Amino acid sequence: MLTLENIRWTTPDGSEILKSIDLNIESGKLVVITGPNGGGKTTLARIIAGIEMPSEGKITLNGEDITDLDVTERARKGISFAFQQPVRFKGITVKKLLEIASNEQLGHDKLCKILSSVGLCAQDYLHREIDATLSGGEIKRIEIASVLARDSEISVFDEPEAGIDLWSFKNLIEVFQNIHKEHKGTLIIISHQERILRIADEIVLVSDGQVKDHGDAETMLQKLLRGHEVVPACHRQEELLNG
Repeated sequence: MLTLENIRWTTPDGSEILKSIDLNIESGKLVVITGPNGGGKTTLARIIAGIEMPSEGKITLNGEDITDLDVTERARKGISFAFQQPVRFKGITVKKLLEIASNEQLGHDKLCKILSSVGLCAQDYLHREIDATLSGGEIKRIEIASVLARDSEISVFDEPEAGIDLWSFKNLIEVFQNIHKEHKGTLIIISHQERILRIADEIVLVSDGQVKDHGDAETMLQKLLRGHEVVPACHRQEELLNG
């Protein structure tokens, strides 16, 4: 279980972004953190991953205090983070990236399994460089594959739908559903897209730097749609993709 107690985060200029966040995330759940832009949800994700350190508060993972651990140390403890805009590594192949992520050489069968779980054919992608020849949807899937290669206890995804086309977005939903079904780890997704919220076990609403509500997906989604906190699936394509 991941537990956050009284988490606060203030920018160097004194602006308070997170204001006393208290949150429990049970192991094995698919949890979506949602809310309005600027409400603090991405900052919260970065603090969970150790990219940012809280100004106050305590973070524990399965009872162990990890508050002062940085992103590298938290990765060793089993927390992975996928950025909203994945980095492209010219000169590094997909195979090499997955092996770097897993910190070991991977056999062909293992590589095929990881890539197939995100809807990619190993034969077509293992030896491709991670550069501008890959589409937004392809690079997003490869980054998700690199997170899977780490076999993390907790995987955090920051707005994975950003910058990809509608077809890739639809397939991304299936990817997360398959990951949740086949892997034992916890998934934390930052998003305000209805289709992603619908596959969650639990939804957390973060607004004005605070957890405003938290509960099962069905109950929370009804509240959020009434309050227009999410992007409905029926909106035109550009709204669906860009929020």
